[in-house]
Amino acid sequence: MAPPRSYHSEALILKHSPFGEADLLVTFFTKERGKVRAVARGARRSSSKLVGHLEPLTQVSLSLAQGRGGLDHVSQAQLMESFAALKDDLEAITKGFYLAELVDGFGSEANPNQPLYHLALATLKAIGEDPESELPLRFFELRLLKVSGLMPELYCCVECRNDLTPDSHRFSPDVGGALCLECRPAEAHVRPLSLRALKVLRLLDRSQNNQIPSIQMDDPLALEIRSLLKMSIEYWLDKQIQSNSFLEQLHREEKPGVYS
Repeated sequence: MAPPRSYHSEALILKHSPFGEADLLVTFFTKERGKVRAVARGARRSSSKLVGHLEPLTQVSLSLAQGRGGLDHVSQAQLMESFAALKDDLEAITKGFYLAELVDGFGSEANPNQPLYHLALATLKAIGEDPESELPLRFFELRLLKVSGLMPELYCCVECRNDLTPDSHRFSPDVGGALCLECRPAEAHVRPLSLRALKVLRLLDRSQNNQIPSIQMDDPLALEIRSLLKMSIEYWLDKQIQSNSFLEQLHREEKPGVYS
């Protein structure tokens, strides 16, 4: 029996772009099917019933029809969560678009990842509640790697498997995480890893149920962790994250002595 041509799902809207004369091409990250690209016919017309229901960084309940050529069609969309607080702050919404770009990069079509779906929603809520905090994004980045099966090793040397000696460790995304000082993999991109940063990363890893821990970080520590996770993510994506450049610009303007 042929599969049904219509289906329903809740989803996070990652992005959209004009398509044809009056349509939108929308990228969703759905709870049940992973990443889905779909055409919303006539959605750019002011009279469309879809107006206001297909904005990026919103959670929606969808009805879709399977289409040809890898593009489904949006039949209905109902708003579930607008994340309004997120969109009232420039830094918060920039972080939101950064998160959406990462979900788009790591998510795949026809491959559901419900842990990532729930993680993204929880992180967007946390960013809206505290736009200035760096912790929600750092928590998201590390958990994103974990639920994608790419979690860096933080508890022993990834090469020799010996326990790490405090303040005698480094980090390399090429080989999969922390290294002791004795192991020197050929052509690995290695950078310093402080004991403070290692402890924070382990604490983020051990947190349960998307509960972001309360951690006080000074600027140098926050920058180190941010740099380590950025390096890991860009290694696995094999490209730079476009929205990160604007986020870094905001950081430089806020703290020129730290992010310069």
